[in-house]
Amino acid sequence: MQSTMTDMETSAAKPLTQILEQIAEHKGCGTSSEGGKASCGSSDGPADMAPEVWEKVKNHPCYSEEAHHHYARMHVAVAPACNIQCNYCNRKYDCANESRPGVVSEKLTPEQASKKVLAVASAIPQMTVLGIAGPGDPLANPAKTFKTFELIAKTAPDIKLCLSTNGLALPDHVDTIKAFNVDHVTITINMVDPEIGQHIYPWIYYKNKRYTGIEAARILTERQMLGLEMLTAAGVLAKINSVMIPGINDKHLVEVNKAVKSRGAFLHNIMPLISAPEHGTVFGLNGQRGPSAQELKALQDACEGDMNMMRHCRQCRADAVGLLGEDRSAEFTTEKIDEMSEVVYDAESRRNYQALVEAERMEKVAAKEAAMANLDTTDIKLMIAVATKGQGRVNEHFGHATEFQIYEVGSAGSKFVGHRRVDLYCQGGFGEEETLPSVVRAINDCHAVFVAKIGGCPRDELKAAGIDPVDRFAHEFIEESAITYFREYCAKVSTGEIEHQARGDADIRQGAYIAAA
Repeated sequence: MQSTMTDMETSAAKPLTQILEQIAEHKGCGTSSEGGKASCGSSDGPADMAPEVWEKVKNHPCYSEEAHHHYARMHVAVAPACNIQCNYCNRKYDCANESRPGVVSEKLTPEQASKKVLAVASAIPQMTVLGIAGPGDPLANPAKTFKTFELIAKTAPDIKLCLSTNGLALPDHVDTIKAFNVDHVTITINMVDPEIGQHIYPWIYYKNKRYTGIEAARILTERQMLGLEMLTAAGVLAKINSVMIPGINDKHLVEVNKAVKSRGAFLHNIMPLISAPEHGTVFGLNGQRGPSAQELKALQDACEGDMNMMRHCRQCRADAVGLLGEDRSAEFTTEKIDEMSEVVYDAESRRNYQALVEAERMEKVAAKEAAMANLDTTDIKLMIAVATKGQGRVNEHFGHATEFQIYEVGSAGSKFVGHRRVDLYCQGGFGEEETLPSVVRAINDCHAVFVAKIGGCPRDELKAAGIDPVDRFAHEFIEESAITYFREYCAKVSTGEIEHQARGDADIRQGAYIAAA
């Protein structure tokens, strides 16, 4: 693929090569710094990030893993049309019970979306980000997308604006994106080799013509790379989403990671393929499997040396509302919004509430730093599953959890490495024994599971599987608790009280991906 660097260098005020070199000096929000502190964990901003960049990411739940415990986002479904077809996508409407990209319950006009945003922002004052992610492609619907941004910018200028795109039309709209102060753009890039891309994209529609096969993939990847370079030159933060498809692009995503990093991408989010047959996608119907949680983590680990990885993505619906991992869109349907005579947007109340959120966030960071003090150096690493409803605390009952957040803890501190969705164990006040084995299997590579409360039966099952059920940290901060547990665990190992054992499939190592790539 031919580079577009020369064209961009002649048009940018600052040479693109210089911009890329500056961006490559840091790995995005969440980079580990001295003492194991996350560089997005302080309200003062990290030392390796420019203040203006820090302002863009510090309360953005997608661009900062630490912030996602505290701040919410919403998507508005104003962009139904799409200009490419992906084998993993089936855009459905009126699907309230599915949680995946491309699914919405209702489409909105820009005016309806604007009113909904104000209603949500008033009811959820920690909502800081508005994104347009479909259900098609926002830049295949530019009039509706930018009209929505225009209305929001006038009435709620404190809300950050985002869009997610496949990148085909991106180069045509970078100037408009910049003009609307859209500081965050996500591009889904699944390949940089058209030979691989032809197995992911059946067709694209570009300049009033449909292309298929390798030619379609070649045009798409060239446009994606050009668009990414243009965003970088314009000072817009770019997050890259990649869908991990075993046997098709999983090894290749290491090369994708290098390509997007070299062009200035801020963050890389490698997501697992969702391919249930009932979704009606090509991959779902032909039996293409998604990756295991261990395979996904190994690939993310393999790429992390080149660029910081987003590991807290929930693959949200195109009309999602609330914290990552929750969906409150049913509370804000068009019918309910229309019943409101007037929506009063109180910016001052939002600022005051967010100040309280920030205070708790800083309390969490301070607690983690205190727990890190004088932590001994050791090769031991633990995986801990956590049942949480948010705020960075252990605050969910085992039986009520629909996902567990996974932390890796070692002498460098604790690091969020992913989440595992599980079937709800407790329904109607009673445990569903048939679902318990599947829940245990989902976290069987973890040494412990932190919960606010747990019943006797699941406690026994977890112990039998070698997973320590821990409820003594109920309502405490997750990372502080994980480090405390790790310190106690290491002390028991050193005295011979217990013997440390690696768990599960964690032996799928990143070297396998690097060697194969």
